[in-house]
Amino acid sequence: MTSSPPLRGDPDTLAPARHEEGERDTDSRGHVRGLDGLRGLAALYVVLFHCRLLTFPGFPHDSGPAWLGWLMYGRLAVVFFLVLSGFSLAIPAARAGWHLGGIGRFLRRRAWRILPPYWAALALSLVVARFVVPASHFGPPNGRTLLVYGLVVQDVFTAPTPNGAFWSIGVEAELYLVFPLLLLVRRRLGALILLAAVTLPVIAHGLLAVDADPVEGVNRLTPHLAPVFAAGMAGAGVLAARDRIRRLPWHWLAAAAAAPPALFVVVEGPVRTVGHYFWVDLAVAPAMTMFIAAVATGRPALLMRFLATRPVRALGNCSYSLYLVHLPIVMTVVRRIAPHYVEPGLPAFCFTLLLALPASLLGAWLFASVFEMPFKRNRSWKSMLAAGRSRLHDLLGRVPRPLPDDRPDPT
Repeated sequence: MTSSPPLRGDPDTLAPARHEEGERDTDSRGHVRGLDGLRGLAALYVVLFHCRLLTFPGFPHDSGPAWLGWLMYGRLAVVFFLVLSGFSLAIPAARAGWHLGGIGRFLRRRAWRILPPYWAALALSLVVARFVVPASHFGPPNGRTLLVYGLVVQDVFTAPTPNGAFWSIGVEAELYLVFPLLLLVRRRLGALILLAAVTLPVIAHGLLAVDADPVEGVNRLTPHLAPVFAAGMAGAGVLAARDRIRRLPWHWLAAAAAAPPALFVVVEGPVRTVGHYFWVDLAVAPAMTMFIAAVATGRPALLMRFLATRPVRALGNCSYSLYLVHLPIVMTVVRRIAPHYVEPGLPAFCFTLLLALPASLLGAWLFASVFEMPFKRNRSWKSMLAAGRSRLHDLLGRVPRPLPDDRPDPT
């Protein structure tokens, strides 16, 4: 009897060559090398952006020194997060013939991974915004804040924000919900149809706006961010492609694709760039996708060595927590501490950098240890409780037992 051919897309029955390709890409934990480091560096940039934003007034007008101008574009780091998110989530599906393995399973795992740290950061942010430093010009958080942000629908409904960085979490949640549908389109119709189906309506919406300049905010539906997520999804196909595709110089292609939007940013400056984020977001997505594909395939070598260093890997491990908790820390330093010690402007920025940056990193590490890492290491409450009992058993096993009263003390 002849054996039946392996099911298309079954990751456990893929050809050995494909397994070898995956092993080259992944570390001992099955993660694609370098991607966590990219997340960490992007989160660090967002921290630096907020340090600059809060110490130099007038954004998007650049009231700071020219040598700090590169810190004006924190929004683009969030776009990078979304491209990277689409890329990372699609990697297992790309290697399994673009099959998801169950919608319910996918959504449960996303909720398990994202929501506990987010809700813990929400509670922390509510306390800080209420009692330490306001997080919004629209008033302190209230019951509507708790409802809207607790349900992660802040991209649909407005409410006084407890943490200005939380707007992107609402966008991510929406993209997770449509991810299975996007994956179905990719599997049935291909990458080009996926990108066209998501991007062309967004472009049409932009062109039909007044002066082809859509009003875009952080507390309303942001459909133009779906194409950047889909671009990342499409880019994940590089890891499942034949060697000829994988060996393309993706880092040089990324540099070429980045040149036009970079030129626009340099020539037009921050005011016009921020005012045209609707189009800039779309323009930078191809370059970001190809750059991530380059890192995922191990290039350039110098960057890969840097991403493999222990500090960058540690930063990547707590990048989500850093994004969640840094802004209340930075705002507390800028609004409550710095005015007592330094003058506004550059002195305040340097003071904030020296105090808020290490505080944010330390706070993120502590926060991740309690509210993020346990959910990364364990896939269920049962697993988490079992791990807790095992650790408690190990700790108790190290405690010396007291000697009975009728035995002599050996000391």
